[in-house]
Amino acid sequence: MLEIIFTIDYEILGNGTGPLNELVFEPARRLKELFEKYNAKFVAFVEIAEFEKIDQFGTDAAIEPVKKQIADFHRDGFEVGLHLHPQWSNAHYEHGAWHLDLSEYNLCTLPRPRIAEIVDRSLAYLHQVVGARDFRPVSFRAGNWLFQPTENAASVLSEKGIKIDSSVFKGGLQRGHQLDYRPSLKHGYFWPFSSDVNCVDTKGPWIEVPIHSEMVRPWKMASSKRMAFNNQYGATHQDIRQKMIRRLDFLRPWYPQKLDFCRMTIDEMVSMTGRVIQEDNQNPDVYRPIISIGHTKDLSDFDTVGSFLSFLQAKKIPISTFTQILPKLRAGIAN
Repeated sequence: MLEIIFTIDYEILGNGTGPLNELVFEPARRLKELFEKYNAKFVAFVEIAEFEKIDQFGTDAAIEPVKKQIADFHRDGFEVGLHLHPQWSNAHYEHGAWHLDLSEYNLCTLPRPRIAEIVDRSLAYLHQVVGARDFRPVSFRAGNWLFQPTENAASVLSEKGIKIDSSVFKGGLQRGHQLDYRPSLKHGYFWPFSSDVNCVDTKGPWIEVPIHSEMVRPWKMASSKRMAFNNQYGATHQDIRQKMIRRLDFLRPWYPQKLDFCRMTIDEMVSMTGRVIQEDNQNPDVYRPIISIGHTKDLSDFDTVGSFLSFLQAKKIPISTFTQILPKLRAGIAN
């Protein structure tokens, strides 16, 4: 059985630049309207630490519509997941610019008490924004996909009731940030884990449902649509050493291409999904949740998203959320 889960990272640019209305509120509004036409829902991974700071310092008047939009997502049946870029937790605004604490860039490398402090604060603010007494996020995505070393962060988040992670993309590698998801290539479409997201633990409290990706030749990443993306608000600073390390991550014969509904063409998405459909036709007893990713800051081509939704509808492929598929994931693990 095949289902697709659309996830959107709901955030501004990584260096703190860019207007909320243009990079978050308006693209999310249009995406929600589009999905409602197809009677479908998506998962909004809300980067809540940045919104708390924007709210605290009063740097963007659009924070109020954004907060209302998040509450509306929950009210209207769109899943609100937790997304954290911890460098925002100690951020301050001075002389017209954000100053982020890059020493806290990877949540997983922080001491456990600090992880708990950041998570508690973020969940409290998210609960306040959603405004629902019974709200508790089911799903999590780490900032910049950094969910390694896993143990302490997974333990803290699990204690708060979060059950599903979707940070992994199989074959992912970022040497500069201790990320290596290459071992996950041997796993299926989802797996249980506890202290290491790369390792199956049938008794683990977590379920990893990775962002769907395929290993491709690096040149396939250089499509005209993907290469057209640019950041008009200023690039995140990287020194020469960081740039060299990042280039090494790309210098390999195969590279993971994510099912990104903002950056891929309709032909690319149909082709990638078609290969999973073929697998499913050959062995329909396997449960296959396919996770597609996007970012509000990248979202501008709504025609392509609409075409992909039409394709899925024609193929009778259900569109779900993590909350909806959780029972199937548990049943799949039990079997």
